[in-house]
Amino acid sequence: MSVTRNVKAPGMSIPTRAPASEHGSRRIAHAPAQGGEVLTTRVGLEIPAGLNFDTWEYAGRTLAGIVDSSSWWLGDWLVYGKDNFADRYERGIRAAGLKYQTLRNYAWVSRRFEFGRRRARLSFQHHAEVASLVMEAQEHWLDKAEQMNWTTKQLRQAIQGAREGELNGGDRPHVTRRLEVPDNRFRRWHKAAEHAGIDLEKWVLATLDGEAERTLENLDALADQPEITA
Repeated sequence: MSVTRNVKAPGMSIPTRAPASEHGSRRIAHAPAQGGEVLTTRVGLEIPAGLNFDTWEYAGRTLAGIVDSSSWWLGDWLVYGKDNFADRYERGIRAAGLKYQTLRNYAWVSRRFEFGRRRARLSFQHHAEVASLVMEAQEHWLDKAEQMNWTTKQLRQAIQGAREGELNGGDRPHVTRRLEVPDNRFRRWHKAAEHAGIDLEKWVLATLDGEAERTLENLDALADQPEITA
């Protein structure tokens, strides 16, 4: 049996129980005095004839908020599942019909930003652009994006420009950094490198470069999603 849920404005709670409906629709805007309500269904919007402008405009703002907020919602949902139902959360993902890779990307961004650090004036994609940076840099670029009213593309270009400026500021000597590794991990890495037929240093660099490339590709995929602004 389908249910109808009232979808309220962003920041307000959504009831977990609602009256039964034959169409599986959700109310997103209501103006009883002037001709009805807009309903969402799995295949589109049901918009009554004679809808007034204020109700139509409110429906658009509500939909925009839902689309942008859903990335945070799904990310937080997966984080909670992994933290509390480690042996069962994948079953929940399959039951919900969701794609794990997409959820994992959302969850990674959600973990990088505690609830109180998320900017309501910026989209999820803005946060994804800076998620790989240290906290101080995240705050700096999000501040700039808010102040300058940047799109995600403009934010990305600004970050890239700053990096290029640092690189062009002068030739830097090659820096070797030490990484402390527990013996048991070192032995596993060495065994894997031998199996791959390359020396340990090359294996470590290739593995890290591959993982970095996948992570950056995931970030690009998130950033390239259509940006919704209320």
